[in-house]
Amino acid sequence: MTKTFTPTGPLNTAVLFLVFNRPETTVQVFNTIRQAKPLRLYVAADGPRTRRTGEIERVAQVRKIATAVDWPCEVKTLFREDNLGCKNAVSGAITWLFENEERGIILEDDCVAHPDFFFFCDVLLERYAKNERVSVVTGNNFQNGLRRGDASYYFSKYNHCWGWATWRRAWHHYQGDLPFWPEWRDSDNWIHQTPDRVERVYWERIFDRVCAGQIDSWAYPWTASVWYHGGLTATPNVNLVSNIGFSKDATHTMSANSSFAKMPIHAIDSLQHPLRIKRDEDADRQAFDHHFGGRGLRFPWSLLRLPRRVGGFLCRQVKGKFVN
Repeated sequence: MTKTFTPTGPLNTAVLFLVFNRPETTVQVFNTIRQAKPLRLYVAADGPRTRRTGEIERVAQVRKIATAVDWPCEVKTLFREDNLGCKNAVSGAITWLFENEERGIILEDDCVAHPDFFFFCDVLLERYAKNERVSVVTGNNFQNGLRRGDASYYFSKYNHCWGWATWRRAWHHYQGDLPFWPEWRDSDNWIHQTPDRVERVYWERIFDRVCAGQIDSWAYPWTASVWYHGGLTATPNVNLVSNIGFSKDATHTMSANSSFAKMPIHAIDSLQHPLRIKRDEDADRQAFDHHFGGRGLRFPWSLLRLPRRVGGFLCRQVKGKFVN
């Protein structure tokens, strides 16, 4: 089935706009939201860090930009007085959204979306509303131009979150402290989820650190929660969202020279649905190798295939070695 992407009116799906202290990027993202004209806009902002010079003023400016609605729209705000940090501020805001909505589109203040992104999410949120196999709709594509299948999107295990959407039923599974992880890590289900040894060790180390409270991130627990419940992510065959926030002032995306900074965005034009819901394993391997750095991690592992004496010596020589 093919659907021509011609918006016929305001966006009915609610949008959650997550903002903080960057007026320059906030205004660019807000302009894309203005084009979509959602009927309901939720704006959430963490509180300023009082010891950061000028942050109180920047936070106030951002909140003014993010609520300057000039189209028919119901606006709700969650403005924190205290700074909760990335993990608690963002996850709390998403929970707030789904206390009021069954489904929603989520954009942070550095993610500029193509107009098609909003309606791509809107259509897929309706199509898979009751399908527990689909947990996320993302606007991101990190396939370096490789097209997956004949449809406009494919299914991945990677729930990229630079512009995404989900349902209350899926977010209900979010557990920020990953209480299920220690037992799941030792299960056959985890091995089945990550049969690639390099990828498995990569995520084990991250999830171990999340459990230990060493990473201030909501996104890693969200990934683990989606995987634990067997969820898949609908992923467009073109990139619909560009992250413009890579800078030294960012929380996680600090390298302005990253190949993922300011990626081009493209139109979908027409929407063709896949014939079945099945994870594209080749696409996921590409995502791990090129987006998460798996390709660079495979070299030390390959040394283990050499005779133990030679392989062990070379492993010790690898700078910043992956294998302990």
